[in-house]
Amino acid sequence: MTTSTSKRALSRRTLMTGAGTAALGVLGGVTGARAFADRAAPPASGAAARETPAPAGFASFAWLGTAGWRIRTPTTTVLLDPYVTRFDTGLATGRFSATTRLSVDPAALDAALGAPGTPDGAVDSILVTHTHWDHFADVPHLARTRGATVFTTLTGYHLALAMGVPREQLAVVRGGEEMHLGDLVVRVVPALHSRTASGGLLFPGLHTTVPAKPRTIADLPEGDTLSYLLRSPQGRSVLLLGGSDYDDQALRGLRVDTVALPVPSTDVTADYAGRLLTALDRPGRIVLVHWDDFESPLSNPPLAAESTETRMVGLVEEIRRLSPRTEVVVPEYRTPLQLL
Repeated sequence: MTTSTSKRALSRRTLMTGAGTAALGVLGGVTGARAFADRAAPPASGAAARETPAPAGFASFAWLGTAGWRIRTPTTTVLLDPYVTRFDTGLATGRFSATTRLSVDPAALDAALGAPGTPDGAVDSILVTHTHWDHFADVPHLARTRGATVFTTLTGYHLALAMGVPREQLAVVRGGEEMHLGDLVVRVVPALHSRTASGGLLFPGLHTTVPAKPRTIADLPEGDTLSYLLRSPQGRSVLLLGGSDYDDQALRGLRVDTVALPVPSTDVTADYAGRLLTALDRPGRIVLVHWDDFESPLSNPPLAAESTETRMVGLVEEIRRLSPRTEVVVPEYRTPLQLL
């Protein structure tokens, strides 16, 4: 999360200048989202460049900001942590308020994801890593309007019920499950949430019963954290993380081609890149997520605080040092990436 008032658009040039061309190298260097998408699909322009799935490969991934994704396969559309409303909590200006009221912007959701009842707006499943507002606040509305099944923690189950999601649309998962979602195979992997500078959690807590309807961001506690490993029928795999920490013991033995890796919000997570690369045997690609200013509108180029840019440069340098063959991708919003 960013608390700086200084924000600017992040680019591949920024990372290359900060990390140095020697650190990035030619093999597996930093790739901007548009360059990466151009390799995966024929050139397109305007809305088509953002919305048309890449024709090659099995699935099209589009980053929705923060840790959010839309994944489209030949038969299935899955969302992970979709947060598009992006209301102001004061976080980006140093005036963070835990009593900020929750709100939903249906027009922004329809513009980003397509309108309910249309082929473009159809959603089959929603995967939730944890229930902080920047991951969960839009989920109940999307579930109610799209009829999607929500896979979430026990806390997320009770919060969703309190926010009007029908019980039959909710599925509780805890880690270890492996299941078919259309033509995807999804494995639920236990995870951890990143810490604050003091080592604590922002809005910790669990709900084991249905609470009063949440009204503020503080009413959405973390409620445990999960990650999701998606596999194609061809055996390719993508691990989607929602917080900038993980249980490396839970990751050992997983065969992973690509990792969506949140940029650490603090320096509390020890050996963040090193433990992940070791546990996953140095995956071929890492896509950096949760680095953008998620209180600004969902439009390209994404904005990031200067302090976050500095943190990203350091993370890229560490990845390149430990695993020179790992490609690092910096995505743009809603730009198709071929990851499976």
